[in-house]
Amino acid sequence: MQEVLNSQHAFHWPITVYYEDTDAGGVVYHSNYIKFFERARTELLRSKGVSQQDLRQQQLGFVVRHIDIDFLRGAVLDEQLTVTTFVTEARKASLTFCQELVNLDGIVLCKATVKVACIHTERMKPRAIPSSLISEITSDR
Repeated sequence: MQEVLNSQHAFHWPITVYYEDTDAGGVVYHSNYIKFFERARTELLRSKGVSQQDLRQQQLGFVVRHIDIDFLRGAVLDEQLTVTTFVTEARKASLTFCQELVNLDGIVLCKATVKVACIHTERMKPRAIPSSLISEITSDR
């Protein structure tokens, strides 16, 4: 099973840069971009009615398998940003997301391609993503 999607299915999540996100110079510390992207993927699932707790009860989890990240421009304290997220590929046991952090002027500050693998959380082994879950995640709603 492989499905390639495009940005018309994008999910948008607002982010405010807080003091705790920045370094001494008031610029977002590099590892926090990954946190912003992680939160946006979680909120995308939540917006589709997918509960992390329900997934855990099914011993189903997603782990980051690979990230390609490009830091283009620094985000700064108090900046209002949006993380745009969409699935670019859905396979039997993995999903690939394209994510961008964009400021209010529409400038992309950071972008990443994130591949997550589906695992059985007790065995820590790959597991097929239920087709109903792929349908939920890739739907237009």
